[in-house]
Amino acid sequence: MAYIPILLFCSSMLLVLETATGSDTINTTHYIRDGDTITSAEGTYVLGFFSPGKSKNRYLGIWYGKISVQTIVWVANTEIPLNDLSGVLRLTDEGILVLLNRSGSVVWSSSTSTPVRNPVARLLDSGNLVIKEKGDNNLENTLWQSFQHPGNTLLPEMKLGRNKVTGMDWYLTAWKSPDDPSKGNVTCKLVPYGYTEILVMEKSKVLYRSGPWNGLRFSGMPSLKPNPIYKFEFVSNEKEVYYTEHLTNNSTHWRVVQSQNGDIHNLKWIEQKQSWLLYGAPNTDHCDRYALCGLNSICNINNSPICDCLNGFIPNVSRDWNMMDWSKGCVRKTPLNCSGDGFRKLSAVRLPETKTSWFNTSMNLEDCKNTCLTNCSCSAYSNLDIRDGGSGCLLWFGDLIDIRILHENDIDVYIRMAVSELGMNLSSV
Repeated sequence: MAYIPILLFCSSMLLVLETATGSDTINTTHYIRDGDTITSAEGTYVLGFFSPGKSKNRYLGIWYGKISVQTIVWVANTEIPLNDLSGVLRLTDEGILVLLNRSGSVVWSSSTSTPVRNPVARLLDSGNLVIKEKGDNNLENTLWQSFQHPGNTLLPEMKLGRNKVTGMDWYLTAWKSPDDPSKGNVTCKLVPYGYTEILVMEKSKVLYRSGPWNGLRFSGMPSLKPNPIYKFEFVSNEKEVYYTEHLTNNSTHWRVVQSQNGDIHNLKWIEQKQSWLLYGAPNTDHCDRYALCGLNSICNINNSPICDCLNGFIPNVSRDWNMMDWSKGCVRKTPLNCSGDGFRKLSAVRLPETKTSWFNTSMNLEDCKNTCLTNCSCSAYSNLDIRDGGSGCLLWFGDLIDIRILHENDIDVYIRMAVSELGMNLSSV
C-alpha cells in the first residue's frame, strides 16, 4: 500500500500547480506560458496571451473575465508581437516582469528603480496589474502598475493626466487597427500647458478639445454630468493633475476607448444583449471639430452657416468666408488701444482654448477683470469655477480659438473690446 502516500503527494502537487495557474499572482518561481492565465480575485479580469482580430500575432494582454465577448483593455508588447505560441512571462528577483520569446530574448519588460526583497505581480479586480512587495497591499508603494501605462482604454480608477513630480503622462493611444494594437496616430491626453484641458490629437494636429474644467465638468463636454453608472473627478495639486472615473456599482463593466478615427467612445456592457452599448461620445457634431471657424469666431450648430465672427469682429478674408471657408478666421473691426478698453459678455459657451491662458484660484471676478485690463495683450477673462456663484480667474491672451455655443453651460466669458464697439448687442451672435 506504499503507493497510496505517493499518489496523495502527486495529487496535492497537481492541485498546487492548478491553483497557481488560476490564481491572481505571479512570483519569481511561477511563470506563465502562452495558454496559461491568471485571473483577478473576483474573476473580473484575466491576464494571458491573445491574438487580436484576424491577426495571428500573439500579445500579452488583459481582458474581461466575465463577459462572452473577449474585450482587451490593456496590451504589454504592443510594438513587438510574438509570431508563435512560445511566449513566456516571468518575474525577476529584481521585481521586473519580462516577456520572452522562443529564443529567450526580452520583447517587453516593466521597470522599477526601487529595491525589493520578495516581489509579486498581482492582477487586481480593477484591471490593474501591479508589482509590489509580497504582503504590502498599499497601492502607493507599488513598484510598477499597468494603470500608469494605458493603451487605448481608460478603465474606472485609471488616471488621465500627469505626475508633476516625475513628469510621467497618462494618456490614451488608439490602436492602428482592430488587428494591430501597436500605437496609432491618435492620442487623447490632458495637456499641462495653460489651464488644463483634454485634447484629442492626430500626431501634432488637434482634432477635438474638451474645454477647461469649470468646477462641475469640462466646459466643452455637456454630456459629462451626474449619472447612475460612474462618478467623475478632476484633481489638480502640487504632485499631479488628472481626470478619473469611479463606478457606483463594481459589477458594472464600463470603459472609455480612444478610436483611430478620433472618436472617444463611452461603452457599457449590457448583459441581456451580450454586447457593448455606446453610452455616449463627447465629440458629437461639426462644432466639436477643433477651430473649425478659425480665430476669433464662434460656432453654433443650430445656425446655418454654423460659423460667425464674434461680435466686434469681421472675416479676415471675406471672399473665403462667404464660400464657407472659415479657416482664416476673423479680425477686430476696431483695434484695442489698451488704456480705454472694456469688455462684452458672451454666455453659454465652450470656453476658448487655454493654451495661452493664465489662472488664479483665489481671485474674484472683479479682480480678474482689473488684472486683464493691466495687460495689453489680455483678450478675455472668466471665472475659473462656476460653482457657488463663481470663483477664481482665467485669462486669455491674443486670439481666441475654438469657441462654440453650448446652452447647457452656465458660464460667461468677457471679451475685450474697444470702447467704440461696446454699444453693440452680443445676443445676435
